[in-house]
Amino acid sequence: MTTKRSAAPSGMRRTAAPTLSARALGRATLDRQFLLRRSPVTVKGAVEHLLGLQAQNVKPPYVALAARLDGFDPAELSRLLEDREVVRIATMRSTVHLHSADDCMSLRPLVQPALERELKTLAKGLSGVDLDRLAALTKAYVEQEPRTPKQIRELLLAEWPDADPLALTIAVRCRLPLVQATPRGLWKRSGQVALTTAEHWLDRAADPAPAPDDTVLRYLAAFGPASVKDMQQWAGLTRMKEVFERLRPQLATFRDPHGVELFDLPDAPRPDEDTPAPPRLLPEFDNLLLSHADRTRHVPLAYKDSTWKGNIAYPAFLVDGLLAGLWKLDEAKDASATLTLQPFGKLTAGQRDALTHEAGSTARTLGVAGACDIRFGTVRPE
Repeated sequence: MTTKRSAAPSGMRRTAAPTLSARALGRATLDRQFLLRRSPVTVKGAVEHLLGLQAQNVKPPYVALAARLDGFDPAELSRLLEDREVVRIATMRSTVHLHSADDCMSLRPLVQPALERELKTLAKGLSGVDLDRLAALTKAYVEQEPRTPKQIRELLLAEWPDADPLALTIAVRCRLPLVQATPRGLWKRSGQVALTTAEHWLDRAADPAPAPDDTVLRYLAAFGPASVKDMQQWAGLTRMKEVFERLRPQLATFRDPHGVELFDLPDAPRPDEDTPAPPRLLPEFDNLLLSHADRTRHVPLAYKDSTWKGNIAYPAFLVDGLLAGLWKLDEAKDASATLTLQPFGKLTAGQRDALTHEAGSTARTLGVAGACDIRFGTVRPE
C-alpha cells in the first residue's frame, strides 16, 4: 500500500492520518468488490457482502456477479429469486436493488428517511391525497395478489382522480416496501413488474428501523475506505457524521489526495497501488461506479459522463481498475452472438488481448453457447 503523510496548511497541526492515493483507494475497493480476483463465495453470500446489487433492469445482477464470482452460474441466482431468498426492491438512492431477504427487511426501513424526503417533492401532484389511506388501500390490494404498477395506479386514480398519476405511483413505492414478484428477474424467463409487500412475499413481519452503525461497517467492508459523504451518496441518507463519530474509536482513518478524511475497518484489505487489476465487464449502473461522492478512484474525470446518453445507460468495462469503455452483447436467434467493445482511449496490445479474453469469458458465463464474435467498435452513438 502506497501512503504518504498529508500536508497541512501553514499554522495548522499536521494530521497523523496517512494519505491514500486515488490508485490505492481504487485497489482497496476493487479487492472488497471481488474485482481484483473472482471470489469463491456463494451467490447469496456475495449479494449480502456487497449490500445488494443494482437491479433496475433484469440482467445487471447477473452481469455483476459474472464479473465477481468464480464459477458463477446465473441459474443459481435465478433459483434464489424463485425460493424468495433474494428479492428485488427499491432501497438505496430510491432505486431497485437485489437484496437477500434479511437485508431487504433491514435496509428498506433504514433508508425510509430518504424516501420520505422524496415524497415531499411530490406535494403538488399529491394535493388532497391521504397518504395513510393510499398505503392502506395499496397494501390490501397487492397482498391479494401481485399487481402491476398500472393496476395500482388505476386503483388509486379511482380514489383520487385529480392527483398526478406518476406522483401516486412514486408515493406508493415510498410508503410501502414493495418487492417485485417472480417471474420478474428470473434468468432467461423474466416477466413484467408485479408488486406485493415484502412482508407478504417473505411471510415475515417488518423489522423496526435499525441503527445505522452496522450498515456503516458493512459499507466500509464492501466500499471502503470512504468518507461520510461517500456513505451518504451510497445510501441516499443525510446526517451520517454523528454515526461515524460514534464508530471512530473502532475505525482507522486516512486522507484522500484532497485532504478529505476517510474511514475504514482496521483489518480491511488495502493492497499496494501497483497490484494488478484485470479487466472486468460490468453492468449498467454497477454500484462500484455509483457508491462514492468522489468517484475518481474508478472513474477518470474525462469519462465521468460517458456511460449514458439521454435516458439510456450502457454497460461499462474496467481496464487497470478504471472505467475505460462500454460494451454490448447482441445475441441472435440462430445462437450466434457478437460482443462489441468501445474503448474511450487507446489500449495497449496487452490490454486489448486481456480485455478480449475477459469478454469471451463473460459471454460464456452469460449463456452464449456457440461462438461469440468479440470486436472493437461503437456501442454508444455520438
